[in-house]
Amino acid sequence: MAKELSSLESEIEATRERLATTIDQLVYRAHPKTIASRQAASIKGHFVDLQTGQPRTENILKVAGGVVGAVVAFALIRKIVR
Repeated sequence: MAKELSSLESEIEATRERLATTIDQLVYRAHPKTIASRQAASIKGHFVDLQTGQPRTENILKVAGGVVGAVVAFALIRKIVR
């Protein structure tokens, strides 16, 4: 009986430790600074090869083309409306 109780207590303590670790990980992952740095790294990874440090020109050109297209479309719409 004492052996079962001791085993149960140690199992409960191990479960508490696992839960505490999981909660700590969730708090870290949900922290705004962690989220911001993760998103910044993701965006940087889209425009720069993280292993070589070289810019990914195809992605940069796509975004630049989209911006230029949006500006041109906005200018044309303003010209048509006037």
